[in-house]
Amino acid sequence: MDKTPQLLQVSAKLYQHLQQMPADDKRDDFIVTLNTLLDERGQLIAELSASGFQVDTTNKSHQMLVELDKGIKSRLEQAMNVVKADLRNIQKAKKNEKQYVDPYSKVAVMDGRYYDKKN
Repeated sequence: MDKTPQLLQVSAKLYQHLQQMPADDKRDDFIVTLNTLLDERGQLIAELSASGFQVDTTNKSHQMLVELDKGIKSRLEQAMNVVKADLRNIQKAKKNEKQYVDPYSKVAVMDGRYYDKKN
């Protein structure tokens, strides 16, 4: 049985899902759904490649798959950049919080003594 229509359907769902990034409070659900769709799509691609699937540029559904793949890759890159920026902001906030709690953690301790030499 040809899995191309199923792959086309899953790819279209994934493309639709990547249309816009959700708000911060719904991002976890977005990522879970994204992973599910990516896993399903990956499994279909593996099955097709195992059966010797070749992209035919004259076939309309194959052309659509190629276009969807390009769009999915660019939108996944955008989503990854948003998540990376969030992680950087979280790390920066943790660092600032730690510095606020213990502001003298980076100061070298000299036991509070200093020697004054008078001639």
